[in-house]
Amino acid sequence: MTEAALILISTSFPAAGDGSEAAGSFVSDLVDELALHLPVRVVAPGPADAVEWRSECIAIHRYVAPGRPLSTLKPWRPSDLRWIWKVLRGGQRAVDAAVAAGPSKQMLALWALPSGLWARRAARRSGLPYAVWTLGSDIWSLGRIPLVRSVLRRVLRDADACYSDGLKLAEDTRRIAGRPVAFLPSTRKITLCNPPPPRNQPPYRLLFLGRWHPNKGVDLLLEALAKLTDADWSRIDAVEIQGGGPMDGLVRERVASLQAAGRPVELGGYLAKPEAEAAIVRADWVLIPSRIESIPVVFSDAIKLGRSVVAMPVGDLPSLIAQGTGTLAQSVNAVEYADAIRTGLATRVESTRLREMAERFSLQGMVSMLLTDVSGHA
Repeated sequence: MTEAALILISTSFPAAGDGSEAAGSFVSDLVDELALHLPVRVVAPGPADAVEWRSECIAIHRYVAPGRPLSTLKPWRPSDLRWIWKVLRGGQRAVDAAVAAGPSKQMLALWALPSGLWARRAARRSGLPYAVWTLGSDIWSLGRIPLVRSVLRRVLRDADACYSDGLKLAEDTRRIAGRPVAFLPSTRKITLCNPPPPRNQPPYRLLFLGRWHPNKGVDLLLEALAKLTDADWSRIDAVEIQGGGPMDGLVRERVASLQAAGRPVELGGYLAKPEAEAAIVRADWVLIPSRIESIPVVFSDAIKLGRSVVAMPVGDLPSLIAQGTGTLAQSVNAVEYADAIRTGLATRVESTRLREMAERFSLQGMVSMLLTDVSGHA
């Protein structure tokens, strides 16, 4: 008899493998770890509607989507509105096809919208239980829109289990859903073994690795770098800016301005996972200037690789950094972030604090929790 599968529904999963999938690398690692225990059918975006086999235990049901993050689609743009409609219809068809493909234990939606909505509709037709895992964008962005908030509430309330990838986010999700919500951190598998320690004296190397999007605060970072003095820059070997996204033009313009002023700023692009790990290990400090955030994957990546962070006081970062993992700006603006960088350049973080924090972001522990819940609903 064929073993029942877990159906994982996501809007973030690798297609190109070039690092441009945002949370996709984390989801890929999660799927691989889950597949060590049971078959997994993944529903994910791709260049065309298709079914792929990643291994004997992993089938991927693709629905057609544009070659850029779905979060960048804007309904007031006619071309984007057509894509939104196509994705909403195609995603639901792919979920229904995955459910019909064989015996299933449960659906797991990453994230609440639209993945959770697709799961809810499929559950009402099939009777299959579903769980929802929320991101900050679900609750702190979409959850502020009245009509969307009501849809979000129904999706969360009807789910058999709810998770959030942040502590504060779990509380805010609970307020919308009116039901228990468990904290489940999103974290990736680190493949780099025995990374070298960071420098213990200046000049230091700094890294920003993420989407060039207002939520991620790359513009605030570049503004902060422009406010650093010659004395500050004497303690900096280089600043890497890696990633890509809708603020591409602004990032390139401001980096060019810093370079013209003689500042050692290096501009890159999207990095695949091995390249991202190598970039973190090249650095001594990882920069997280986000305006809105829960616990970004780059935080746990940095901590696992023994690197401290300089962050804005958003989401759960203040409580995590208070445990000795880096420095924190006093408020979300470029002036305060420049001060936080300056503090970091004069600070030495204890490696034991980083190791203790890294243990909290175990991929195996996270999967164990999910499988326990799946078994409970089987």
